[in-house]
Amino acid sequence: MSAWEYSQPPATLVETLGKELQVSGAIAELVARLGFIDVEEVRRFLNPRLSDVACPFEIPNLRKAANRICQAIDDGQRIVICGDYDVDGVTSTTLLVDILQRFGNFPKFIVPLRLDEGYGLSRRAAERAMDCGEAADLFIALDCGTNSFEEAEYILSQGCDLVIVDHHQSKQSLPEEVVLVNPHVHCDEGNEALRFCTVGLVFKLAYGIVKLRREQKDQRAFDIVLREYLDLVSMGTIADLVPLIHENRTLTRIGLNALGKTKRMGLKSLMSVAGMNASHGVKPVDISFKIAPRINASGRLADAALAVELLLSDDASYSMELSLKLDSFNRERQEIEKKIAQEAMAQVEAGQSNNSGLVVYGDDWHPGVVGIVASRVSRAYGRPCIVLGREGKLAKGSGRSIDGVNLVDVLNNFSDEMESWGGHPMAVGVSIDKEKVERLRQHFDQGVKAFMESHVWEKTIEISTFLKLEDINSDLMDEIDLLQPFGQANREPIFGSKQIVFRQRPKVFKDVHFRFALEDRKGRLIQGVAWKMADRIPDLNTPVDIAYRLAWNSFGRQKVLQIDLVEWKAS
Repeated sequence: MSAWEYSQPPATLVETLGKELQVSGAIAELVARLGFIDVEEVRRFLNPRLSDVACPFEIPNLRKAANRICQAIDDGQRIVICGDYDVDGVTSTTLLVDILQRFGNFPKFIVPLRLDEGYGLSRRAAERAMDCGEAADLFIALDCGTNSFEEAEYILSQGCDLVIVDHHQSKQSLPEEVVLVNPHVHCDEGNEALRFCTVGLVFKLAYGIVKLRREQKDQRAFDIVLREYLDLVSMGTIADLVPLIHENRTLTRIGLNALGKTKRMGLKSLMSVAGMNASHGVKPVDISFKIAPRINASGRLADAALAVELLLSDDASYSMELSLKLDSFNRERQEIEKKIAQEAMAQVEAGQSNNSGLVVYGDDWHPGVVGIVASRVSRAYGRPCIVLGREGKLAKGSGRSIDGVNLVDVLNNFSDEMESWGGHPMAVGVSIDKEKVERLRQHFDQGVKAFMESHVWEKTIEISTFLKLEDINSDLMDEIDLLQPFGQANREPIFGSKQIVFRQRPKVFKDVHFRFALEDRKGRLIQGVAWKMADRIPDLNTPVDIAYRLAWNSFGRQKVLQIDLVEWKAS
């Protein structure tokens, strides 16, 4: 059972916002929690406009990068692009290639091959990118390269200029000749307004290029509608889990609408194969669970350049062929993941069932899915878990934690024993000599146990506002939609209702979930679902308090308002 927390904003503020914005008290309370200073700021938040996006040249080095690319366009120079193999890297590469093609420059692009070339801008990936029959004049690295000093030196040594657009933290300096567009390196870390993912930065770069070309009276620039590229920006921004505030929110909110109406043949095919009905609108969850896994699967198991080709394609037949191929990779990824998860859990049952922290290793486990497996095993046992596969003499993999356990603190005292590692409290990447796996297992178990003993933590549910069942209707959903998209730094509200009585017996399905219906005071029934709570069904005719999210359950051409139960407790 979780602790419930609710702190009511000042009543005068809620009342003022409700009157000024002409919204319900519930929505006024949700807005009041967001910390805005004035009503106009709230209006911009609720109704973001592309015209509010700041001049791209406010980002350090972006003007320099745009000027260098414009020079390459004018002089017909050879451009090569290397993008990362996740959704952010794929959409970044697609966006920049598309913009350059509109200006008559057709760059070569590659995405690193995960198993052969490793992560990011490696020497092998750089060599393959530059192996294009003629000398490259400009190398552009996207979503990688910030920490690739030696690779940058190699590219420069080939007589090629280098532009890097990235959002990763910096561990070392790059050669002075490199044009680095990375707000994390050049700006105050506290500046939330510049916490873009790479595709957001590439959009700003495209904006800068178009702006410069229009100043030069290049007619092609006037034919470009930047709004049409926001479908790609929304995909990368949501998949990369950056904060959905400031310009990220504006670009993503408008981008989700653009995604539902996209003209990209490849995206239409991919959404069709993923079973999406864009006529109901595209939500962040569609990207996270339908689009992103299929794009990521190509990078995990094959070549993510296929995903770039798909997003660039305007051929219906070829688009469907590639979409089906990505879907096939995703099913293969799921099968591999399922098999490894079963083997990992068997290891836990065989010797670690009483451990506080779990470390499992497989000599033949595919490194492209160990992070996903770590999440599954951690959820299954409710404990932090590290899953490792073999890469040469090393055991490499990922760790996932549970709420209340900081993996960085747990592993810090063992850092000298590892070849490399890094991450954040909930997820880490680990590389270690495979002969030391057992030592890591012992340290991790003891470290997690010690951390949990010295840190008292209780899971809490933060109630955003309380509702009566009569308040739940389509008008309320329209108002909630103004707060979308939900995600990092703009979490989806959890509502509470008190003295709720279950008068109809809930129906269990798939042994672990249950569906239910609640009747409001007007006799109207509201449908609901409780995931993985079949072992905790409220008693009939006994008042309980419920915490829940609200959602539209869409099927076919219909959609039904639904309560997604988060927790319940006796009133």
